[in-house]
Amino acid sequence: MDIKNPRILKFKGILFLCLGLLSSALLIFLNLSLSTIALLGISIWAFCRFYYFAFYVLHHYADPNFKYSGLVDLANYFLGKPRRQKNGQPSRIDRFK
Repeated sequence: MDIKNPRILKFKGILFLCLGLLSSALLIFLNLSLSTIALLGISIWAFCRFYYFAFYVLHHYADPNFKYSGLVDLANYFLGKPRRQKNGQPSRIDRFK
């Protein structure tokens, strides 16, 4: 299902934010220590940087011609598996050089 309604998309984003805040707060509450807080912060920062790398850097700098819709397509791209088009025909994937 492809969500195009801006109100639903914003609500979905708010739900993700609430889920992240709640899970982070529970993790810190269950194991209150400076190392837990630091490692959680580093993990969040690293995943944000990976997201930026996966969906901006690769598309804009490494291979602007390749379009992918998610992490599964990205993994298949790195593994060199041919991507299927909607009509069932394989499309050409150029691997990183």
